[in-house]
This record gives sequence, C-alpha cells and structure tokens, in this order.
Amino acid sequence: MSPRSVAFYTLGCKLNYSETSSIARLFEDAGYAVNKFAEGADIYVINTCSVTEFADRKCRKTVRQALRKTPDSFVVVIGCYAQLKPKEISEIPGVDLVLGASEKFNLLQYVDNLAKATDKGLVKAGAVSDANEFVNAFSFGDRTRSFLKVQDGCDYKCSFCTIPLARGKSRSDTIENAVANAHKIAEKGVREIVLTGVNLGDFGNGTAVIEGTKPKKEAMFIDLIRELDLVEGIDRFRISSIEPNLLTNEVIEFVAQSNRFVPHFHVPLQSGNNKQLKAMRRRYKRELYADRVRQIKTAMPHCCIGVDVIVGFPGETNDDFLETYQFVNELDVSYLHVFTYSERANTLAAEMGEVVPIEERRRRNEMLRILSEKKRRHFYTQFLGSTRTVLLEESKEKDHYSGFTDNYVKVKFPKKENQLNTLIPVTLHSILENGTVEALQL
Repeated sequence: MSPRSVAFYTLGCKLNYSETSSIARLFEDAGYAVNKFAEGADIYVINTCSVTEFADRKCRKTVRQALRKTPDSFVVVIGCYAQLKPKEISEIPGVDLVLGASEKFNLLQYVDNLAKATDKGLVKAGAVSDANEFVNAFSFGDRTRSFLKVQDGCDYKCSFCTIPLARGKSRSDTIENAVANAHKIAEKGVREIVLTGVNLGDFGNGTAVIEGTKPKKEAMFIDLIRELDLVEGIDRFRISSIEPNLLTNEVIEFVAQSNRFVPHFHVPLQSGNNKQLKAMRRRYKRELYADRVRQIKTAMPHCCIGVDVIVGFPGETNDDFLETYQFVNELDVSYLHVFTYSERANTLAAEMGEVVPIEERRRRNEMLRILSEKKRRHFYTQFLGSTRTVLLEESKEKDHYSGFTDNYVKVKFPKKENQLNTLIPVTLHSILENGTVEALQL
C-alpha cells in the first residue's frame, strides 16, 4: 500500500520554511495527510540548511528522531545540505532518498516508488547549474504571518559562503506572480507577509528567459515593493534581509512613506573592518554601511535595524575585531545576529591562513552577543510609554499573547478575549527580565 501520511522538519532560513510549506501543499493536494513531526508519519521529509558547521549533526539527529517515532517510515532529505553533500547524507543510517536543488520540488513524483534503503539511500542530485528556474513558494500554517519567496540563488561570491553552490545562480519570480501569490495569502486571512530570498535586493534577475539568450533583468526590487504595497488585505509587508549595496535611497524613502511596508530592515554587515570585508569579498566598505544606517534613521528615526556579523574569519586579528566592535557600538542599530565563522568545504575562506582559534572565536561571539542585548534594550527603551500597533500571536504562556510592533519590538500582552491575528494599538509599558516588552491595551 502506498504511504498516505507525511511529516516535514525544516532546518535553516525563512526561505526553507516557505519551500517546505509549498511542498507540503503538493502532498495535501495529492491526498496525503500532512502530520506534525512529533505525530509520526509514513514519510518524513527533512529540509536541510548548509550555513553552519552543524548541518550534518542536525540532519543525523533529526533522522534518528523520525525513526524512533516511526521505525518503518521512509526518510527523505532535501535542501541546501542535500545538494552539497548528497553522498554523505545517503550514508546516514535510515535515509532512503536524497534530492538536490532542482529535484526537491518533484518530490511527490519519487515517493510512489520509494523503497526502504538496505545499504544507503538513493541520490537524485544533479549539478547545481541545473537549478536555473525559479520555483515560487510561500508558507501557510501560521495564520498571522507568511513567508513569500520572490528570489532564489546568488551571483555573489563571498569567500565564506556555500549558498551559490547549493542554490545556483540568482533568479526571481515575476512581479505579476508575486502579486498573485500575495493575493492568495491575503485570502487565507494572513495579516503579514515577509519577503524572502537568498539575495532579496537582487530581485529581477532571471525573470525573462528567451531561448538562446541570457536571462534579462526586467524589474528591480523597488518595482516589486511598489506593486505589493497596493495589495489589499495584507496589513504588513516586512523585508527579511537586504544587502547594504542593494539597499538604495529609493527603497528607504519608499518604505518610509509606505502604509504597508513596516519600518524594519535587516542589513548584513559581516565585519566593520575594511580589510576583512575585502577578504570576505563583500561588495561594499564600512563607510557605505554607515551611510545606509544614517539614511534609514534620517527617514525613519523609529526604524528597527538588524545586523549580521561574522567573528573569527581567517586573518581577523584582535585589533580587527575591536574595530568591528567599536564600529557596531557607534552605529544606531537595534540588534545583532552573531555568527562564529566555521570552515566550509569548497570555499575560498577555507583555504586561507591565519586561522583564529576556536576559543577566541567564541570569546568574540560572546562580546558581540552582550552588545546586541544592550543595543536591543536601548532601542526598546526609546518607545516605552508610546503607542504602537501589535500583531497578536499565540504565546507559550496560556494567559498572554505575544507579538511584534511594526518596528519589531517584541511584546507580551494579557489575553482577555479572542484577539489572535488582530492588529491592535497598545502602550509599551516596561521591559521584562527576558527582554520582552510588557504591553497594555489602550
């Protein structure tokens, strides 16, 4: 008998979540029951990430968890790690099928003839150059928010990054289709859409493929957000992450006057030291980054700005790190995502000398994490006593909702009636011990 239930587990970024959700809908449409991972299923699908050194460990752990729950189930591994290391994954005990970047969206076609692996799993992973078409995706399940994929792949060649090897060249949805998907999401009652992609600001690449020619860039990111801003039924659009060299004044000014795009940018920095930025093959200097922050704060003083930073990159001396620390400390930003550099196979950085000891990488990470908490608390403090609109979501605490303001202040709100998935004005009262802001209804 063919398997009739499936469960998904997603590792990694918002883009992975949008793709998992879209693949799950294909199974639903084919008559499968889509179960929660903990409930057990005939098929487990693990969507992997390759960004950190823990990809292999997390994948193995998740496979073991699946088989403990349902020992006779089929286990399929897809995603970035599956594209980069298909042979390694196929040798993990219990894995039956490994699908690469261009094969994962055809998963449904493989499962009818799926057989339990006796030695190692079946691998269907072509060259990453085969992943040259854009496959649209968006997430459901959380009624308050949806992740809408509008771009995939990356043409940048940052020396530490494996994403171009895992996802291929930059390519995008059309504006017309992205808007159509936003309307579908609105029809489900979702209030907020988060735009996702590998290199979101590079939107427009690969939207028009004419036989015998290279893809032509038909539109820009600014054109996309102008059209999405007109979509009725969606109260908020949030930009997940955008490179500083692609965050134009035009985009900043548009978000500042938009009714639907919220005042929140996440802008990767990676290092506040120009020598390191050059070694990382980033496409800007620290001076440009500082200018982007100034432009945002001039247009929107209340805007939340998140920052990605990598510590312990090869050749980063203590003085280099302290320069980054001081640079970030002086920037008017709101929080940090701190990554400890880890060597990734087939990257230029992995071949560089002057390796920073692991313990020193961890020490630098901790310093920036503490700085991040100070930055976040300072940002939150500026809005205490003010009124902001919050989108209410379920909380782990039964007597409270959680939620975010438009400018990404996380709040805790007393539950009095059924207000889930509603936007309400609240007063930001005080910062709690866990860093969340207690909010009171007006």
